[in-house]
Amino acid sequence: MKIVIISDVHGNYEALRALPEEYDELWVLEDLVNYGPEPKEAVDAVMAKVSVVVRGNHDHSIGYDVDPRCAPRYAKMADATRKYTASTVNTEQKKFLRGLPLKAELTRGNTSFYLTHAWPSDPLFGYCEQDSDEWIKEVEPLAADAVLVGHTHTPFVRKIGNKLLMNPGSLGQPKTGTPDACYAVWEDKHFDLKQFSYPVEATVAKLKALSFSSEIERDLITVLKTGSV
Repeated sequence: MKIVIISDVHGNYEALRALPEEYDELWVLEDLVNYGPEPKEAVDAVMAKVSVVVRGNHDHSIGYDVDPRCAPRYAKMADATRKYTASTVNTEQKKFLRGLPLKAELTRGNTSFYLTHAWPSDPLFGYCEQDSDEWIKEVEPLAADAVLVGHTHTPFVRKIGNKLLMNPGSLGQPKTGTPDACYAVWEDKHFDLKQFSYPVEATVAKLKALSFSSEIERDLITVLKTGSV
């Protein structure tokens, strides 16, 4: 079985539809909306294709009309694009986002998986870097063989005891120092972290058409083009 795992699409439909991989199942660690220009299209595409999906903080913010609680550097971008997203997605899509689970536990073959957007103990907002010791106390109590998370927009695989912790990085707003979209593949009991190029300028053009303030537009485009703030 071949499983493709994506996270943090953030309304970047150009990146989502350019995903080059065939798969048996698509798992999504969420944040489908905000920051990007096509949240409606991103939600529709995932609703049509996803096998397993969990709720992220930005999905939660649109589903429940609350603050996504972003870091200060991203707060203005999040607020501006949240207002746009809320005006764009329809009632059915908001219901879909609102109803997503905060975690998923499942088994494929002989491997058990635990999926969440951020931390097991704080599935919407928990945040730390790859090498943080916080991950040890988050992962060790779980029964799963593999723990899959998103939220930080940076890909990694880390072994903690006899468990694997994996973050596929961000498909729609990567923070890796390049604009390439990130994702992961699980096949033959192994994770592969992958990247691919997509038409970034098409996403940029769609952002420019939305008439955000010059500051917001500049910051959103900078992240897309450089993979950093």
